[in-house]
Amino acid sequence: MGHAEIYEPRRFADARNRLRHVFVRDLELLARIGVHNHEKGTPQRIRINLDLAVVEEQGDPLQDDLAHVVCYEQVVAAIRQLVAQGHVNLVETLAERVAGLCLDDERVRVARVKIEKLDVFPDATSVGVEIERFAQRT
Repeated sequence: MGHAEIYEPRRFADARNRLRHVFVRDLELLARIGVHNHEKGTPQRIRINLDLAVVEEQGDPLQDDLAHVVCYEQVVAAIRQLVAQGHVNLVETLAERVAGLCLDDERVRVARVKIEKLDVFPDATSVGVEIERFAQRT
């Protein structure tokens, strides 16, 4: 068997690269998700965790003004709207969609999304997937 590669977590807050860490922790929603028949008719609890590496503007960008930051309230509202759009078969699909909506903001360089289904196995707290996606900007 070959040697497995070890991946280090990306630093989201990074002064040298002028990156700010914006995050959402333990957002719990009801989602229509799953491939099994019993999952298709009934919403189930999911938990979403999100880490964003956001590039800071040069100079004094904030001016204590919401327009100069990636607003976590808007991100959460967009995730809620995405989840409410209808049934998704795979947790992986939902994670990709969440990452995509975050990366639509030009200031977001990296999105790490973790989505857990909370009620799948009685002897497990959760099951799910975590992905990391990079902005494809030039």
